[in-house]
Amino acid sequence: MNDGRYSRQELFAPIEKKGQQSIEQKHAIIIGAGALGSSMAETLVRAGIGAVSIVDRDYVEHSNLNRQQLYTELDADNSIPKAAAAEARLRDINRYADIKAVVGEVDPSLLESFLPADIIIDALDNFETRMLVNDFACRHQIPFIYGACVGSYGLTYTILPGDTPCLHCLVEDIPMDGETCDTAGIIAPAVQMVSAHQAAEALKLLSGNEKDLRRTLLSFDVWKNEHRTMNLDKLKKQDCTSCGTKADYPYLQWESGSSLETLCGRDAVQIRPAKTAEASLGRLKEQHEHLVRKSNSHLLVLEWEEKRIVLFADGRAIIHGETDKANARKIYHQIVGG
Repeated sequence: MNDGRYSRQELFAPIEKKGQQSIEQKHAIIIGAGALGSSMAETLVRAGIGAVSIVDRDYVEHSNLNRQQLYTELDADNSIPKAAAAEARLRDINRYADIKAVVGEVDPSLLESFLPADIIIDALDNFETRMLVNDFACRHQIPFIYGACVGSYGLTYTILPGDTPCLHCLVEDIPMDGETCDTAGIIAPAVQMVSAHQAAEALKLLSGNEKDLRRTLLSFDVWKNEHRTMNLDKLKKQDCTSCGTKADYPYLQWESGSSLETLCGRDAVQIRPAKTAEASLGRLKEQHEHLVRKSNSHLLVLEWEEKRIVLFADGRAIIHGETDKANARKIYHQIVGG
């Protein structure tokens, strides 16, 4: 392909044609297709990356549109899953990129199906999943670019397995969890700043310029005009069970099964059935025709007793308007059965 779209990028001395050719042969896994994930996916696809695999479990809502740049009002009106909407938009941006999108949750087997990969981008808002991905990156020696933001604050750090500390090393030293966008809000400049730093680190890796990596944790507050970097090399733990000399990757020991999760700040509970369970959306749509408010090939949106119920093709459900897990399970079984 030689339509000139990368000509300005190739004029940048650290990349040039050799670096561009390297980028075009690489594969990135992006975990999460929300604010950071959609921004990172667009940047890498516009930069000419050869392949991108994206996984996200959620769907587009109007509250996403202030910062999640790949999505439109039509996506929100139709409750299109973010992964599906991202895939469609990315194909429109660059027809030469190999885009694979999965609507669902991250687990070790799904990550294995994406291999081989050259880089993993963290665009998550879930601590346990982030640690699972960290273990996966360490086990397979894949660079992992961590990023997070909330309010006007953001931070990012590039993990090089076998060289730098991993997230598990840093768990006691970095506030990984706490406020979320659903509880403290978020402004787009914080997202864009984290994404810009993540993307710069990614392009360094993908173009063969590892020597230029930042190698520090960067944190900032765009509203308070604060900026800070920290060298974390001394925090690497030789006995870390995720990246140390006797690593056993504890977060990869997770087994798929049914679970209930209260979604912080969203007045909702997600239900994930056992891994063998799948929902027949056609059957459920016919069975509950009077309750259906929206439907597409990926999900159904029902309105039932003043609650909004989103049923996904993989069997998951989000019960909006309910925070009690027992009640959510009862509603799920009344709607889906089993």
